[in-house]
Amino acid sequence: MLRRTDFYIDGRWVAPAAPNELEVVNPANEQPFAVISLGGKADVDTAVAAARRAFAAWSVSPKEERIAALERLAEAYKARMADMAKAISDEMGAPIRLATESQAAAGLGHIKTFIRTLKEFQFEHILNERSPRDMIMHEPVGVCGLITPWNWPMNQVTLKVVPAIAAGCTVILKPSEIAPISSIVFTEIMDAAGFPAGVYNMVNGDGPGVGEAMSRHPGIDMMSFTGSTRAGVAVSKAAADTVKRVTLELGGKSPNIVFADSDLPDAVRRGAAHCFENTGQSCNAPTRMLVERSVYDEAVGIAADFARGQKVGNPAEDGDHIGPLSSQVQFDKVQALIEAGIKEGARLVEGGLGRPEGFNRGYYVRPTVFADVSNEMRIAREEIFGPVLAMIPFDGEDEAVEIANDTPYGLASYVQSGDVERLRRVTRRLRAGMVHLNGAWRSAGAPFGGYKQSGLGREGGRWGLEDFLEVKSVAGWE
Repeated sequence: MLRRTDFYIDGRWVAPAAPNELEVVNPANEQPFAVISLGGKADVDTAVAAARRAFAAWSVSPKEERIAALERLAEAYKARMADMAKAISDEMGAPIRLATESQAAAGLGHIKTFIRTLKEFQFEHILNERSPRDMIMHEPVGVCGLITPWNWPMNQVTLKVVPAIAAGCTVILKPSEIAPISSIVFTEIMDAAGFPAGVYNMVNGDGPGVGEAMSRHPGIDMMSFTGSTRAGVAVSKAAADTVKRVTLELGGKSPNIVFADSDLPDAVRRGAAHCFENTGQSCNAPTRMLVERSVYDEAVGIAADFARGQKVGNPAEDGDHIGPLSSQVQFDKVQALIEAGIKEGARLVEGGLGRPEGFNRGYYVRPTVFADVSNEMRIAREEIFGPVLAMIPFDGEDEAVEIANDTPYGLASYVQSGDVERLRRVTRRLRAGMVHLNGAWRSAGAPFGGYKQSGLGREGGRWGLEDFLEVKSVAGWE
């Protein structure tokens, strides 16, 4: 069994202040494959002290020095892609093809995008041509605590660590204790890239032990958190006493509006595929499919056929199948919500309770489609985080928008239509941070984040860099 019980603090691997070991379980077979340590307040104190010492020099380092360090990081990451993909697959169950081509690749993509962003970013500029003696300066916010989730581990680690360090901040990373091995590999990559001691620190732990200690710590200037809305609220409350900056990327219950004038088979299959990708464990998954009533029955049939043909398999094997859920806790949650959908009267057209045929262990679930869902049902309001699609009929554009916006979340929305003017009208009315039209995807560097209880701030590109910067206004600059 892999033993990785040390933390990375002040440029070296160190033992935790107190022993507190945790087994990391492979969700495909329910067997532990690694052991880590859970840290506590003393470990956070040590990491914060290292980060504060390093901040003095790193915060004023030349931009060229930070670019060179990130370029070394990109090369070191590229050399460890296979190791990273295997770690992700083992720890959270992503099929190895997805782990390689999407999960691990996302990390490298973000590193490269932030290098381009840093090269183009102006940290000092005049207010405008009419006010040449007013200088605007963008300066690093300070020591940053970063808490990342298990579902897209390297996507989120690189969306936080890289822009923070690019901005001149120093960081303490707490990855999810469910999927910590990929962050240990990432830490090895950071070490190989040769960042100054204390610029990057990593402490494993759980929310109550390390997450809360970071959020409350007076030596941490900013918290950046990705995870559930419930946990994000806890981080915000803990951070309030020290008036930290807090950025949050939280949950979603994204609507996918399918109008009758769309390419219906393509729109429905594409939407179902996106819902089931990563075994449904994506915050921006289009889990509510709203379909115009005139084509609703046909759409339900297409979605059911797609779910029936969706393969479920061992994540260690190559292929385009989906793997297990990440943990027993997640498996139990998804089963409970499927059961709630049945009890509340939604029509189960495919999938349902229990493991797929041929599986008697592992946290595998059946790709599931519910029809005739009302937007008041739990499966339409709660983030399931599993391969469960809720289909809701609507009668017109106004009703579609009303249902789509009737959610505490506002992360992403999806619209399918052959009418360009309708796409534009509906887009402007949707209360969501990201809108995808007819299958289009956001370009590298586009902002990621949402409205309402989906979070605060934006990640990616220029917006992600600015989240880690203070703005200083200087009058009388010569």
